[in-house]
Amino acid sequence: MTRRLGRNKGEHPAQDATSLELHIEELVLHGFDHLDRAELGTVVEQALNQLFTERGVPPALKQGGSIDSLDGGRFTAQPDTGAHEVGGQIAQAIYRSFGS
Repeated sequence: MTRRLGRNKGEHPAQDATSLELHIEELVLHGFDHLDRAELGTVVEQALNQLFTERGVPPALKQGGSIDSLDGGRFTAQPDTGAHEVGGQIAQAIYRSFGS
């Protein structure tokens, strides 16, 4: 998934305009076979966009470049948890792993 993320000047007066292009080549998940992959990808993309817009770009990403691998850690979800909640948790884990 590739998405241009960012904020326009004026949306948050205390922060400068920043843009970021994030490409996730592969997202490895275990135990979520019951979820629709396309829907889950869309939810993760939307949640990441919201996190970057609301909280800004973490300093580690402001220098540019690429990150070959990122460990988002672990989280627990009930077997019947839907794509919206799981996608939000995945996005939070990814965002946290960049450091803020």
